[in-house]
Amino acid sequence: MRVLLVEDDAQLGDGLKAALKQEGYAVDWATDGEEGDLALRTEPYDIVVLDLGLPHKTGLEVLEELRKRGSDVPVLILTAQDTSKDRVLGLDLGADDYMTKPFNIDELCARIRSILRRAHGRAAPLLTHGDVEMDVAGRTVTLAGQTVEISAKEFAVLHQLLENQGRVMSKGRLEESMYDWESELESNAVEVYVHHLRKKLGKDLIRTIRGVGYVIDKEVS
Repeated sequence: MRVLLVEDDAQLGDGLKAALKQEGYAVDWATDGEEGDLALRTEPYDIVVLDLGLPHKTGLEVLEELRKRGSDVPVLILTAQDTSKDRVLGLDLGADDYMTKPFNIDELCARIRSILRRAHGRAAPLLTHGDVEMDVAGRTVTLAGQTVEISAKEFAVLHQLLENQGRVMSKGRLEESMYDWESELESNAVEVYVHHLRKKLGKDLIRTIRGVGYVIDKEVS
């Protein structure tokens, strides 16, 4: 999953980026509103963590323009202003949730997971397909109840495919979910990780759509 963090406080931003990367997210960090707005115009993200008090363009302006463009990417607002007016305005402009500084990092990560679940129309914290079960919070994968060791990048690919069951994910979109601005893209990375996942979880779990991408088909009820 790819996160855009828009935060001008260097110390807080650095800490948030490190914490989110530790949770397995690919994180791009913009330090002002204009940079954040440009990133949202040019890159696909799964969620945005957006400070309100930004230089050059406020967080509310970034949010308002994002929604006017028709984007439904989830947004979690960070604000140092603990007033109901700020919270109401942000939510009315299209934010999905908010947190007031200072906040607990574990709670922030939990709220992000909750927002992403709602965005994909599910309430359960686990992603499942047949005997495969993924605990996103615990970052574990089991097959028929047995823990399967997978790498961080394999987890990222599997997470995207399980979260979007029935939807074909292009190679490019899967790459974007794994790599941030500072990462060097590995050649044939997606193909390698899909190959590893098939060996560990079953060759029929992930289906290749030639010339398009990969998909985990929805289970027939």
